[in-house]
Amino acid sequence: MEFVKIELQNKSDITDLSNLATSIIREHFDPLIGKAQNDYMLAKFQTVEAITKQIEQGYQYYFVRAEKENIGFLAFYPRGEELYLSKFYLKKAQRGKGYSKKMLQFVIEQAKNYGKRLIVLNVNKDNSAVKVYERLGFVRIREEENDIGQGFFMDDFVYAYEIS
Repeated sequence: MEFVKIELQNKSDITDLSNLATSIIREHFDPLIGKAQNDYMLAKFQTVEAITKQIEQGYQYYFVRAEKENIGFLAFYPRGEELYLSKFYLKKAQRGKGYSKKMLQFVIEQAKNYGKRLIVLNVNKDNSAVKVYERLGFVRIREEENDIGQGFFMDDFVYAYEIS
């Protein structure tokens, strides 16, 4: 398993990432939040233009690769005293194989490189991944509802992982 950084100048990788994200997120979230909200969120956060802008603003995006195939992706950025884990996704067929633990270990190392001792993420309250994050050692610290525009809200739990 390897983590391949997506660089701003590599438009082909950004396009591949956008396509991978759309595929994973559509499959997982259409039934959870509805197609209309998911379409809006994909357009807002996972287009080539949106990802490019996020990278310009300091997001670090990585492909998660196994056996020369992109099986997922993750993204994070430093925010105050913490590292904010914005994206943490695997293709459905790759879940349950231990990859999440390896992904978290990679993020922990990146947090240490930034001098951060806390990793924070938001997760939809109805997302089955809540159990995965808890098994990985994340602790729920609060709930929040975020207005993302056009009448849509993200109804989330906020989780934190303290690096020892």
